Amino acid sequence: MEAEANSGSPEDSWAFIQRPGEGCRTVPLAGHVGFDSLPDQLVNKSVSQGFCFNILCVGETGLGKSTLMDTLFNTKFEGEPATHTQPGVQLRSNTYDLQESNVGLKLTIVSTVGFGDQINKEDSYKPIVEFIDAQFEAYLQEELKIRRVLHTYHDSRIHACLYFIAPTGHSLKSLDLVTMKKLDSKVNIIPIIAKSDAISKSELTKFKIKITSELVSNGVQIYQFPTDDESVAEINGTMNAHLPFAVIGSTEELKIGNKMMKARQYPWGTVQVENEAHCDFVKLREMLIRVNMEDLREQTHSRHYELYRRCKLEEMGFKDTDPDSKPFSLQETYEAKRNEFLGELQKKEEEMRQMFVQRVKEKEAELKEAEKELHEKFDRLKKLHQDEKKKLEDKKKSLDDEVNAFKQRKTAAELLQSQGSQAGGSQTLKRDKEKKKMEWNGFPQKSRVYTHAPARTHTHT
Repeated sequence: MEAEANSGSPEDSWAFIQRPGEGCRTVPLAGHVGFDSLPDQLVNKSVSQGFCFNILCVGETGLGKSTLMDTLFNTKFEGEPATHTQPGVQLRSNTYDLQESNVGLKLTIVSTVGFGDQINKEDSYKPIVEFIDAQFEAYLQEELKIRRVLHTYHDSRIHACLYFIAPTGHSLKSLDLVTMKKLDSKVNIIPIIAKSDAISKSELTKFKIKITSELVSNGVQIYQFPTDDESVAEINGTMNAHLPFAVIGSTEELKIGNKMMKARQYPWGTVQVENEAHCDFVKLREMLIRVNMEDLREQTHSRHYELYRRCKLEEMGFKDTDPDSKPFSLQETYEAKRNEFLGELQKKEEEMRQMFVQRVKEKEAELKEAEKELHEKFDRLKKLHQDEKKKLEDKKKSLDDEVNAFKQRKTAAELLQSQGSQAGGSQTLKRDKEKKKMEWNGFPQKSRVYTHAPARTHTHT
């Protein structure tokens, strides 16, 4: 400021401001400003916060996905071995905290359990797509919150998809083509040929060419290492020509010469994992971890997540411009969508009310009809009851008449019987009187009989 104040007139100062390109004077700084340390500040902040990286391993069971992860990060991750008896495709996610020097990495490894083991493989890709979309949706919901905590939010979006291809030596399977086609717009796909020591060098070269041509002919967009940065343009351009990588994984260390190296021992020889003449493991490790890890994170956020976010917001009715190409404000769009939603809600509420009233009327009509039928049935039953009651009363009356007649006949019979008993008793009394009278007169009945009997017998003689 002192340099400007002590140099010339105000006209000179205005001329300096208006024509900065002509006759510009170099103003020496009084001291060191220090904004060249901004990258160091960002590095320190990033290192203190740590980094996260999420890898999705897609491939059939038994292709060595877990072994390759152990080999890539030079550690032994915990995990259960998968079987071929899974009823469907399941995604198993495990998160690990790794430390290298003073840099911390939160690594998430997601593996597809049971992929390609089912007889019907038509929908094998759906659980994978749903899982990736679920991570995008979780991040979007966190981003749309009023109080966001993205700096502490665990970003679970998939940054790299290692697609394991079986070393058949012929061509890609239909399952592989369909799955990669469904995933190429959602994740960075890096195709790799697993267990590449199962085929010969010549077959492997032909297999790579065949895979590349099939991917191009089917329109599958795999991840291309960026070449816009001059510092990595040459190595990335060279590595793009080596895709897909033919890799071998092993956690066993064998002594080769004077060094212990990760390798696989076979009866015919030894395959060294980190020997570029044997496989592309070193190339994969360099491209995935050392050179392009940040670009994979950036591509996930700026390309795949933005595509998902845009489609999701367009489905919700949000747009950047109106039909007149005028910019929309978020508040106006929200109010318009809210009013539209309230209108649809009222319309549905009215429809539901009308439907409810109609159903109530129908139910009332059904109840009235049922009540009418019940009354008719009650009347029929009442009439039937009265008829039955009348019949019972008539039958009871006839039975009462029969009982009365029976009683009368019984009384008459008893009267006759008593009269007969009285008559029999009087005759017996009369006979007793005559007997007694005869005894009193000296003519017993027995004597008279016995007196005349011999005479009759004698006279007969």
